[in-house]
Amino acid sequence: MAGFLIAAPKSGSGKTMVTCGILEVLKRRGKRPWAFKCGPDYIDGLFHRQVLQVEGGNLDSFFETEEHLRRKYRRAEAEHFVVAEGVMGYFDGLGGTLPDASSWEIADILRIPVVLVLDAKGASLSLVAQIKGFLDYEAKLGRGERHIAAVIFNRMSAGMYPRMKEITEGELGILAAGYVPELDFLKVGSRHLGLILPDEVEGLKMQMEQLGDCLEETLDWEILESLSGPSLSFGEDVSHSVSESSLYAAKRGRFRLGVAWDEAFCFYYRDNLEEMEAVGAEIVYFSPLHEDKLPEGLDGLLIGGGYPENYAAELSENTAMRQAVALAAAQGMPILAECGGYLYLLEELEGLDGVFYPMTGIFEGKGCRKGKNSRFGYVALAAEQDTPYLLRGEEIKGHEFHYWDCRTADSSWQMRAVKPVGKRTWPCMRVCGQVMAGFPHLYYPSAPAFVERFSRACRRFGVTVRRTAAF
Repeated sequence: MAGFLIAAPKSGSGKTMVTCGILEVLKRRGKRPWAFKCGPDYIDGLFHRQVLQVEGGNLDSFFETEEHLRRKYRRAEAEHFVVAEGVMGYFDGLGGTLPDASSWEIADILRIPVVLVLDAKGASLSLVAQIKGFLDYEAKLGRGERHIAAVIFNRMSAGMYPRMKEITEGELGILAAGYVPELDFLKVGSRHLGLILPDEVEGLKMQMEQLGDCLEETLDWEILESLSGPSLSFGEDVSHSVSESSLYAAKRGRFRLGVAWDEAFCFYYRDNLEEMEAVGAEIVYFSPLHEDKLPEGLDGLLIGGGYPENYAAELSENTAMRQAVALAAAQGMPILAECGGYLYLLEELEGLDGVFYPMTGIFEGKGCRKGKNSRFGYVALAAEQDTPYLLRGEEIKGHEFHYWDCRTADSSWQMRAVKPVGKRTWPCMRVCGQVMAGFPHLYYPSAPAFVERFSRACRRFGVTVRRTAAF
């Protein structure tokens, strides 16, 4: 099997809806779909997993090397029909002015076909001009190569589509792979960070089934499946692990890594968890919301991002878990916490109701609503002094996106975030003993030394502390 990438001229064109509908139909057809999301987005992956029951991951040419991207994609396509959803507009990349880290760059690296989704509401022949512009610009960027292989017209009538298909294919030599009419039944609204509540999942599943019913009739599945023909070989062995460190995991020994996962904490890159497993981690999931103690025999903790502000009261009321996490930190357990996880480690957190609730108190400060998202996008994080997992001058890549903040002195931060385009920087990441936390979501494979030191610290904790401590 192979697959294709779904892109669009801009956000809001309908590519997420089309992606979900295609995944639903492929699942019905027994194609074993796999959903990739381009860029650092967690939300679509959660939606695919919780609502569609389709697994996936991220494709990110800022975080990953070209070799890493190719190996990951080829492993997925070996057993699945891959559908990758683009990010923003097709050519939109770093700083809004470069194609680097764009959907186009990912398609170019992987040499996979692209299906362009256009919002046809209020337009007709102008859509042909828009498509031609995208084809011409892609040829310019790609040294004459073209990845856009087909188009899908969103919000187009059944009467208009045959005429637009004839013009598009006749004048541009590109396939029209169907249309999507306006759909009144879709009620997937946007809210803060795209939260999906558990009691909404069944209703969303029903909407996705209706969407699949529609797209089975209006999309040209013969064309779409023909686009996923045999992929090009890059002359690489894709059978081994993404991380070379996996070759040594058995010799280094195993360690038990607790990963917080529930409604409050659910933002994790699949690559990060696989990287930890590659160096010997046995992942044990637990819920700071619903459980009153940590799992037995843990050597380290990951507390990812998510929605702790939505559950601040419940997290605070779970005093036993808060105390267990604080005790683990005091005993020297290695802990990594990102964004929402960092908020959980502060003294207090402001909930959506404006009330401040006690948290674990590992770090001084209060997490509070800041009103706007002023720090958004990719960053490179450089250690300004030695830390437990990164030495001075070493870097790791990451991404920031948060509406809550913690006002604290710059001296309390040990690293600096640097935007890849422009000169903007700010302090980030705090350290307390073996705990490292901050707002950036880190991409572990970009810093193998970081993963190695963390795993070594977990093993050391298991040998020297855990065996004599009450966890």
